[in-house]
Amino acid sequence: MDADNSEINKSLTKSCRRFGLQPHPPFLKKTVQLLETFGVRFGVMLVGTTGSGKTKCYEVLSDTSTTLRENNHPDRQFQKVNYNVLNPKSISMDELFGAVNKETNEWKDGLASKILRTAAALETVEWDWTVFDGPVDALWIENMNTVLDDNMTLCLANGQRLKLRPQMKMLFEVNDLAVASPATVSRCGMVYMTPDDLGWRPYV
Repeated sequence: MDADNSEINKSLTKSCRRFGLQPHPPFLKKTVQLLETFGVRFGVMLVGTTGSGKTKCYEVLSDTSTTLRENNHPDRQFQKVNYNVLNPKSISMDELFGAVNKETNEWKDGLASKILRTAAALETVEWDWTVFDGPVDALWIENMNTVLDDNMTLCLANGQRLKLRPQMKMLFEVNDLAVASPATVSRCGMVYMTPDDLGWRPYV
């Protein structure tokens, strides 16, 4: 896709202006890369330092896709986007993926499993993105490996297997991949938001 002359580029430019952003061509190119990567991978990692534009990248793409669907764009890849953002390192593993109450022996979903269960039960063509905004490490990301492969299934500690819909996407917003395992990295598409690629120049 030609990010300079395509209709999507024009729509991204309008979305940038709605967010009060300058439609910087390298940023638009990265947003198109995120769109294309979502087209081939269930899980995508936006990699870059704080302030590199990771959050605005997916927010602008979400706004563009939603607006194009509202305008009845003929390309069905553009649908309304719903997304939930969570920090996986701010809570415990039980709070993230769920656990069995030792006193009542009842299962209680965690934040991530509840979000994914709710989205999986929907019958819609709208996009549902779950954004994990925090460091990727083996403490929690290994539970996502079966989600990120072709099975698209979340395996919970109580034995439940939660089948996810193709319209659901996993987005990981991370500073780096220093502690991510090769198994996780190989399952995800990568979009690097580096200062050199984006043409950012620090103030002197």
